This record gives sequence, C-alpha cells and structure tokens, in this order.
Amino acid sequence: MTLRDACIGDTVTVRKLTGEGAVRRRIMDMGLTKGTAVTVRKVAPLGDPIEVTVRGYELSIRKADAEMVVIE
Repeated sequence: MTLRDACIGDTVTVRKLTGEGAVRRRIMDMGLTKGTAVTVRKVAPLGDPIEVTVRGYELSIRKADAEMVVIE
C-alpha cells in the first residue's frame, strides 16, 4: 500500500521509499523517511495534490511522489 492509497484522517507509518536518485532524495528532504508517522489531512478535488502532516508541519505532495512512499 502506498501513501496515495491512504484515506483522509489515516495515520500511517512510512515503511520504505521506492524512488531513485534525485526524486528519492527530494522526498527524504521533505521529511518522509522510514519510520516516520504521516497523517493524511486533505486531498484536492481532482486528487492531486495530497496534504499530509509529517513531523509537525503540513506538506503537499503530488500523487506521483506519494506512490513512491510505501506505508504500513
């Protein structure tokens, strides 16, 4: 299951990142690292972007990037 599949209000834990290179580094720089708790706050009307709370701040992430974050 990926972050894109999570529903509004769910609190999930990042299990791993599947991206490579600069994309993976950018996701990690945003605070989405293994073991981090993430809460899904909002989803835009057309589904892109997704707003999440991670490490005490709100982050908007594209669906394509959210698919690279495997959760549990």
